[in-house]
Amino acid sequence: MSDPVVPDQNDPANPAAQSEGAPAERPGRKLLLDLGPLVVFFAVNYMTADFMLAVKVLVGTTVVTLAVGWMLERRVSMMALVGCIAVAFFGGLSVYFDNDLFIKIKPTVLTCLLAAVIAGGRLIGRNPLGAIMGTQLRMSDTGWRAISWLWVAMFLTTALANEIAWRTMSTDDWVTFKVFGITAISLVFTVISVPIMTRHQIEE
Repeated sequence: MSDPVVPDQNDPANPAAQSEGAPAERPGRKLLLDLGPLVVFFAVNYMTADFMLAVKVLVGTTVVTLAVGWMLERRVSMMALVGCIAVAFFGGLSVYFDNDLFIKIKPTVLTCLLAAVIAGGRLIGRNPLGAIMGTQLRMSDTGWRAISWLWVAMFLTTALANEIAWRTMSTDDWVTFKVFGITAISLVFTVISVPIMTRHQIEE
């Protein structure tokens, strides 16, 4: 997906990953599939100065990488699927109405929605993050609770940063923020998340 890059329970680079189930993804290939559309988006916007063309390319490459991921791994993570749908929806609106607002607010809307789902679930005693991540990652309830609220913080931080960015930056600068700024936020929280997941993992 093209928004917050979250640790994948199937990634062998993640110590909390499990070996059962579908074949493990190669971390380099996963990183390429996750970040490839963003890099292409940045490159097309930079080289052509045509933002709408870059948005079309972003939508196309996101769909293609999702399909490639499925063909290579025979699975698609829920986060990747939701991200792809969001890119196609908001990107399509931007192209159709020739209005960059839709794609600019997409990170805000998506991350706020994810934060609300995870926080709301925890408040009523559910574990939506566990459902999103699947059954291959087994943690104690303490671990799920800690990771859930950490990810809520990550998504809200991303939403706030994006709101500030698109309201105060030029379109070109916002593209740079989307590609590098949001990714940096995600990586910081990922670094924090992995030790927690490892500490609270339930061994088979």
